[in-house]
Amino acid sequence: AFAGLIFVSTPDFGPSDKMFEDLKSAETEDDANSTALDIWAAWMESGSDAADLVMERAVNAQAQGDLDLAQALFDRVIAIQPNYAEAWNRRATIFLAQENYAEALRDVNEALRLEPRHFGAWGGLGAVLESLGAKQEALEAYEKALEIYPLFQRANAATARLKKELEGRPV
Repeated sequence: AFAGLIFVSTPDFGPSDKMFEDLKSAETEDDANSTALDIWAAWMESGSDAADLVMERAVNAQAQGDLDLAQALFDRVIAIQPNYAEAWNRRATIFLAQENYAEALRDVNEALRLEPRHFGAWGGLGAVLESLGAKQEALEAYEKALEIYPLFQRANAATARLKKELEGRPV
């Protein structure tokens, strides 16, 4: 009688809820960084062997400074796995580096739509908004990253800097 049942489970890739709980409650920077690295590693898994292979090549091209090749490869990853948040996030970082803010904003927003807990994308959104001169909105994006990853050094530094800059300015 049970032979016809289909069991649906959650994917066995991507970061777990427990990883995010551990990240939020980490007491030391070392513990938080270790958990954050585990989450990043999990984000590198798309659920598609083909997308993962192209993603690895894209990340290597990006690390070597070949942004054009990296972008072309991220384009392919997104074509293979359009719901893969990390590919959108990585391509956003390329657009940000190229000062193509409209494309960076589009991609980082898509990454956050797909993975609202993506603290790196929240940090990227903060960087894009800051580059556009929207300092209050950038501060809010960095603060969102800190809600997820309270010991996120880059977001903490940006938050402190922006609060100081915005101090005394009308909101």
